[in-house]
Amino acid sequence: QVQLVESGGGLVQAGGSLRLSCAASGMFFNRAGMGWYRQAPGKQRELVATISASGGSRDYADSVKGRFTISRDNAKNTVYLQMNSLEPEDTAVYYCKASYYGLDYWGKGTLVTVSS
Repeated sequence: QVQLVESGGGLVQAGGSLRLSCAASGMFFNRAGMGWYRQAPGKQRELVATISASGGSRDYADSVKGRFTISRDNAKNTVYLQMNSLEPEDTAVYYCKASYYGLDYWGKGTLVTVSS
C-alpha cells in the first residue's frame, strides 16, 4: 500500500533553515502529484506547497513564497521542502500528501518548531 514517511523536522531559531523530506513507497512515484501541508495548534490544516508529477509545476502559499522551495527526486521517490528564513508562525506539524489516481494519501507528519 502507499506509505509516506516525513522526516527532518525539529527545533530551530527564527531566521534558520530546515529541509523536510518525504519518502514514498507502494506507488509509481513519478505519477503522483505531491504536496506539503501544515497544521498549527488550534488551526486548520493548510496548503504550503505542491509540485506536479514531473516537477515542472510548483505552487506555494503566499505566506511561504520566496522562503520555501518544494522539489522532488523521482529516482529516490522523495519530495523535499527547503524552508529558509523560518518564522515563529511557521511552527506546525508538516504533512506530506500524495495525489495518486484520484486518491489522496497522507503521512503522519513531522513537527517543526521555530523559536523567537
